[in-house]
Amino acid sequence: MNINAYIKALVNYGCEKQLIGADDRIYATNRILNVLKLDSFEDCEAISDVSLEEILKALLDDAVSRGVCEDSVVYRDLLDTEIMNCIVPRPSEVIRKFREDYAMYGPRAASDNFYAFSCDTDYIRRYRIAKDMRWKTHTEYGDMDITINLSKPEKDPKAIAAARNASSGYPKCQLCIENVGYAGRVNHPARATHRVIPMEICGGEWAFQYSPYVYYNEHCIVFNQQHTPMVIDKSAFEKLFSFIGILPHYFVGSNADLPIVGGSILAHEHFQGGNYEFAMAKAPVEKEYVIKGFEDVKVGRVKWPMSVIRISCADPARLCELGDIILRKWRGYTDESAFIYAFTDDTPHNTITPIARKRGEMYELDLVLRNNITTEEHPLGVYHPHAELHHIKKENIGLIEVMGLAVLPSRLKGELEQLAEFICEGRDYRSDEVLAKHAAWADTFAPDLSGASFDEVLERIKEETGKVFAKVLEHAGVYKRNEEGYAAFDRFIESL
Repeated sequence: MNINAYIKALVNYGCEKQLIGADDRIYATNRILNVLKLDSFEDCEAISDVSLEEILKALLDDAVSRGVCEDSVVYRDLLDTEIMNCIVPRPSEVIRKFREDYAMYGPRAASDNFYAFSCDTDYIRRYRIAKDMRWKTHTEYGDMDITINLSKPEKDPKAIAAARNASSGYPKCQLCIENVGYAGRVNHPARATHRVIPMEICGGEWAFQYSPYVYYNEHCIVFNQQHTPMVIDKSAFEKLFSFIGILPHYFVGSNADLPIVGGSILAHEHFQGGNYEFAMAKAPVEKEYVIKGFEDVKVGRVKWPMSVIRISCADPARLCELGDIILRKWRGYTDESAFIYAFTDDTPHNTITPIARKRGEMYELDLVLRNNITTEEHPLGVYHPHAELHHIKKENIGLIEVMGLAVLPSRLKGELEQLAEFICEGRDYRSDEVLAKHAAWADTFAPDLSGASFDEVLERIKEETGKVFAKVLEHAGVYKRNEEGYAAFDRFIESL
């Protein structure tokens, strides 16, 4: 292998994607040589018709063969990010480009170009994202998005062992502004190519970036530049609409600010958004209400497995005012007949997951009522996936899943495919140590699949998995979708 040909191919890639200019070629080449611990370069024909993934693999394989890098996904990621940073513009250049695009062409063009940049720099590893399993399942609440996350690489034992001795308080967390350009370490992801756009949100210093794991189109994160805890209050609603004012074609929402229902990094204030319409956003209002003093604001209960109040108005300030009233009332609201308790001793249980968006000239704020109480029967949470669903989903239900996109664990890919094989072959899945946990669920549909092909069985299993996710969200809903639940929902609205 001619390593020089691959180095030149990477420099050519940087020029093609306008990450560097023609005058940067020698400089970029020398920086790559330094990272790869090579002393010289011989000009040659670049390798052609190869992807960025193939170029980086060749450079990493060579580095491993020379002892520059350990052959481990963690160490390879640290090195290939450092290599890519040799052709990535400085933060000031990226920020200037975004602001110029925004001023000349508008917010959509600015975000489009910044998203493309985040992909082209390999900060978003598109070839890994493509490995994720994705499908839609039709439910009574609309088409749910189901994903099995395969894009986050699993650490190998050597890296896990090294991470124990790699303690550092810098950056404080993976959201901190100090991640910009940070080389990373075995227990902190490489962020040398990480770039963010500073934004003023309600007069404060925030920053805008894309998620490297893009669970949906243009999955973005907007975060406080100060490492300060998550809080849901009136100012949080105001910050959501402040962001919408900058990128009105995006939705933006926040995880809740209590454990179990938070599902995120609670130590650092941040929101998630993007250019995508989730099933919850498409779900209709099934019952309208009028709140005294807010007759100008539309209020309704959304047809959704979780308990959602949707308020809409042409003036976002009015939504923040009403949202604050609903939130403060909910924080202290107890309805023993519906098993809703605001506190046990001094421990608070009620909070809200808010999502903001703009539709035409109207603004919307969805307020998802959350409660994190636990019992002996449900130690992980009463309003959390119950034990019978843990074979599919056991983890917290955060913002993304609240809106109708399941992020399921990577183990399910192999398990669902293996289950399909057992059903096709008529084998007893209870006899398998891994598949036994799926047995009661599989019994509900396997008898229908006699004589079906593997692909047909797998499609049915995926459909049934989506239906389980709908049940997961029903479990997370504080008001159940029955007459008693509707009446209890109405009692809360009346209390306003």
